[in-house]
Order: sequence, then structure tokens, then C-alpha cells
Amino acid sequence: MDVTTRLRGIVTVLNTPFTEDDEVDLDALGAHVEHAIQCGVAGFLVPALASEVYKLSANERMRMVRATLDAAGGRVPVIGGATAGSPDERLAAARELVALGCDAILAAIPYTDAADYTRQVEALARLEPPLLMLQDWDAAGAGLPLALIGDLFERFEAFRSIKIEVVPAGVKYTQALEATGGRLHVAGGWAVTQMIEALDRGVHALMPTGLHPVYVRIFRLYQQGDREGAAALFRRLVPVLAFSNQHLDISIHFFKRLLHRQGIYPTARVRQPITPFDSYHARIADELIDYALDLMREVQAG
Repeated sequence: MDVTTRLRGIVTVLNTPFTEDDEVDLDALGAHVEHAIQCGVAGFLVPALASEVYKLSANERMRMVRATLDAAGGRVPVIGGATAGSPDERLAAARELVALGCDAILAAIPYTDAADYTRQVEALARLEPPLLMLQDWDAAGAGLPLALIGDLFERFEAFRSIKIEVVPAGVKYTQALEATGGRLHVAGGWAVTQMIEALDRGVHALMPTGLHPVYVRIFRLYQQGDREGAAALFRRLVPVLAFSNQHLDISIHFFKRLLHRQGIYPTARVRQPITPFDSYHARIADELIDYALDLMREVQAG
């Protein structure tokens, strides 16, 4: 089965678990992978922005990918994150991810102009990854030009997926699909707050970091034709999303605390520097985690 066909549903972006000594906890990572698969996720992305990728060494990143591949055991695809601080580091990471056997690689390439961006995509495509997913990330704007997305899709066989995280995301989903005749696999990340809109627009995958049974149930209800049921369940997530999606760092803090409360991560530790999570944040987070745990139990019982 084609990788893009398998990557339809909820694709978990794995938060990085740390021990009290600030080491990457690969056992906890494996436990998270197993838990998510049992909940029905369609795949994994690791490491990425929500993994605190820029605070991980190159060695830590690859150890996480190996551990994820081992734990997944081929049951679902694993997308290796090649995001790095420079083009050379990105290319080196992508080369190693292909060698490790990742089902796809993801790259976030800063956009300056079309010619430079195209050269960098071409360098990644030469590595012949099974699938190249580009991360269209722009927290304050529209991201990559649509004409460039269409041109890259036609020029490079490897480029068959895009993770759109721009403002606003919804219109970009539709435009990217239209620009490629519906042939481009489109995933939504940070804009999971517009999940129902994304599904209405034909998005193939959503990439949250937690709440796996709830997101999987929403996706399945929608695919079964029960849009009303999917929307009703999604609306119950809005209080959690309103808090956690204030800022990427707040989301990392929140979902690590949730995974810790679930018993999946032994600690809720984050790496510095990161936006502070003070006592007010902690109080609201803990209230919302109680709410989220009850909701997950209800979904799993039903």
C-alpha cells in the first residue's frame, strides 16, 4: 500500500520524554508509541517542533527515530523529521533517516525565494526517500507560495505530502489540493483546532501530540459519515485546545503533563530554554487534564 494511503488519519507527533537527569527516555518513548498504536493512530512523526527538536543533539534525534521504528515494528508508518539549523545538517539528517528505513522524511525549509527553496528540495529528493513531506510552517502568515507548491509537486516525484501550519490554514488546505488536482497528501498540524473544517476541506491527516483515543474517534466518526457526531465530540476538546494552543511551548508543557498523568512518561520534564509554565498555568492545566482523562476514559469505554 502506498505510504500516503497509509498516512490517513491521526499521525502522532511524539513529544520527547526526558528522565530526571535530562536524558532522552527511550523506554518511555516506546511506551508512548505502543499506547498510540493501540488507540488506532495511523503513524508517527519524530522528531519535530513539538519534540523540542532544536534542543536535541543529532545523536539523540536518531536514537529517537530508531526507537520509534523498533516500537512501531512496521505496523504504521514512521516519518523521520529532518528539520535542522542549516541546509547541510538537514541533508545529513535526511540521509541518515533514509538509511534507517523511515517510511517518509519531513523537512522544514526556511523560505527566502523560490529558486533557493527548489534547490534545497532537489537535494533532498536526490536521496530518494520513500516520501518527502514538506513542512509549510508560518505562525504569522500564509507560508509557501501556491505556485511553488504546484511546481515542486510536478518536478519531484518524492514530494507527495505537505504539512500545512499557516495562518489561516483552512484556505491553504483547499488551495494546495486544488493546485495539485487533489493528488497531494495534505496534513494539518498546529491548526488541529480547526479539525472539522480540515476534514470538510479534504485534509488526509491531522498531527496532534496527545489525546489519541479522542482524535481517532473523531476522525473515524467523520469517515463513517457521522459529521454531526464527530463535530460534537470535537467541541468537547475546545477547552483543552484553547489553553494548550496559546503557544507551542505551552502545548509541550501541557501534553507532557498529560502523558505523565497517564503513566506513559515517568516525568513531565521539558528542556530549557522554554516559555515558563507558572503556578497559574499549572493549576489550569491540571484541571483540564482531569477533564481530558475523563473524556478519554468515556471514549474508550464507548
